Amino acid sequence: MSIHEECGVFGIINKNPFDAAGAAYYGLYALQHRGQESCGIVVNDDGVFSSYKDLGLVSEVFSADTLARLPEGNMAVGHVRYGTTGGNSRNNCQPIEVNHQKGKMALAHNGNISNAARLRNELELAGAIFHTTSDTEIIAYIVTRQRLRAASIEDAVSLAMDYLEGAYSLVLMSAQKLICVRDPHGFRPLCYGKTADGCYAAASESCALKAIGAEFIRDLEPGEILVFDGERVISRKEHCGKKEKKLCIFEYIYFARPDSVIDGTSVHKARLRAGEILAGACPAQADIVVGVPDSGLDAALGFGRASGIPYGIGLIKNRYIGRTFISPGQSARLDQVRIKLSAVEESIRGKRVVLVDDSIVRGTTSGRIVRLLREAGAREIHMRISSPPFLHPCYYGTDIDSPEHLIACSHSVEETAQIIGADSLGYLPVSGLGELIRETEASVSGAGGGKESADRGRGVDGHDCAGYCCACFDGNYPTAVPSDTRKDRFERKLSEKKL
Repeated sequence: MSIHEECGVFGIINKNPFDAAGAAYYGLYALQHRGQESCGIVVNDDGVFSSYKDLGLVSEVFSADTLARLPEGNMAVGHVRYGTTGGNSRNNCQPIEVNHQKGKMALAHNGNISNAARLRNELELAGAIFHTTSDTEIIAYIVTRQRLRAASIEDAVSLAMDYLEGAYSLVLMSAQKLICVRDPHGFRPLCYGKTADGCYAAASESCALKAIGAEFIRDLEPGEILVFDGERVISRKEHCGKKEKKLCIFEYIYFARPDSVIDGTSVHKARLRAGEILAGACPAQADIVVGVPDSGLDAALGFGRASGIPYGIGLIKNRYIGRTFISPGQSARLDQVRIKLSAVEESIRGKRVVLVDDSIVRGTTSGRIVRLLREAGAREIHMRISSPPFLHPCYYGTDIDSPEHLIACSHSVEETAQIIGADSLGYLPVSGLGELIRETEASVSGAGGGKESADRGRGVDGHDCAGYCCACFDGNYPTAVPSDTRKDRFERKLSEKKL
């Protein structure tokens, strides 16, 4: 089992009709790393919504013919999904569309609503009928209900935020407006920019803005609502500052693309710094440092620079296969690891290898990679992980819903090393998390931003990571822990339900 990605959202608007579907396609293609289960695009052509959604990668779902069947419009929203609530079915594909007497709406969501079970129960008892098992439909229902008493769609969104707990970065399209929302904790990233021809675009990561030629403007603040009408951008901040900022630290370690900048921090530099810290905390005597593609590569480079051990290419990734966790079962996961990665024997035969990866969850994938290097002739393998041990479930958009899936909960570091077949194992210390963020914030912000960034990174909880959610490592949850955390909690068999 590996860490599962989040989702990616994208929205674009202009005052005049254009190839909105094409722009959304390129934006989603750049966000493919955030979700590989399904994808979808909804185009708004003068208030008429046209959409296409299906299971699969962006390149598989949207052919040239499929895109050509979507009309030109003045705005579009798109989504790539890895579901953390609800199964992998076409019904759960996003964006979710709503037809209502107050107007149409299309909604794309990245995150996980931690009070989803309670909200859904209340809505169903009040007469709501759900067509999906995704928590995104719960958001759509609440916004729609608030629309009945709100003067505008953005007012309804603001009112709905009072009911929602947990992580949600939203891109919402009405007949006339594009609305972007980041939850008050700011768990998930969301930014916006503008193209040379006047299109405003919003996306989970800045790399998607680059993909369509848009200039990055800024990240949304936690709790902020941005309203686009094609010509203006209106910022609403009535929910800003109500809760402590808690951006997911794992965005920097794994989720985001290295060329993205999130809340002023370069993802690439954060990962380099993680490798440097790791080299100091968990040194090894070795001949070569090898990164596991893709998210382990930057940390491996940082480890090599700090340790003086040469960095080399020891693993090659097959670019035409999805990530291992898409597999439906354990045996399929093992088979996909075998064909997904191959060892470069000339680089590692007879050598002592430092193998750097971003995380260990259950240990199955790590064990298989270690065996690949053993089979290729590695003399020693010293596994180094650019994150601390996972000790706690995540309720904010990462698919770790139970401690029983976490090898670090039941085994020591030495035992884990033996299980995966490594000669030694070392993790990034929790105390290093704030350091890697603070250092990179200062370098991105420039001379004027260093002290402010450093002050923001210093916490009072013992590991110097204020402003970021590290709950999967330290158990300090920013919200109430839900009673039922299973991904399939809305899809349970009759025999599993309490009577």
